[in-house]
Amino acid sequence: MLSRIFDLVLSLLATAVLIIPSIVICLAIKATSEGKVLYWSKRVGYNSQYFMMPKFRSMYSHSPEVATDKLRDPQRYITSVGSFLRRTSLDEIPQLISVLIGDMSIVGPRPALHNQHLLISKRQNLRIDSVRPGITGWAQINGRDEISLNQKVNLDFYYIEQKSLFLDLKILLLTIKLVLWSRGVKH
Repeated sequence: MLSRIFDLVLSLLATAVLIIPSIVICLAIKATSEGKVLYWSKRVGYNSQYFMMPKFRSMYSHSPEVATDKLRDPQRYITSVGSFLRRTSLDEIPQLISVLIGDMSIVGPRPALHNQHLLISKRQNLRIDSVRPGITGWAQINGRDEISLNQKVNLDFYYIEQKSLFLDLKILLLTIKLVLWSRGVKH
């Protein structure tokens, strides 16, 4: 219950602070590429249930729906504004909607794409899906795009075993630091 209150308070505060930057981002996306401003992707969440997760669209509308690291040449699919949004993690702002409705938490394992079967299977085996996925998590601050799938799963498992308000606050503060330095982002 404390975790849910933490999520609600923090996401409402963040929404209030980020409303003006979000409007600017929407205008920039519309001005530089065709398509909708938000991209909704099918993700695997709490207890392996599917949900639709919003992000600011950072790729062209015709891009394949796979993890970016699975694309041969990801830069050809990323829009000019999208590159900046990804590097600064501003594309993640709309996920506050998912936190408010209860599909996600501020902190938790990042939700897998519906077609990342190996990742989903490994997480189910370790019951990592027993916590809500997060906007940020232990794996994100410990390598994000630069770690292997097995490392990611091990870090997610560590998180659920050690989960506490203190750890969530630590992850949140380290996330802010890493986002400001744009560390761990490949695409």
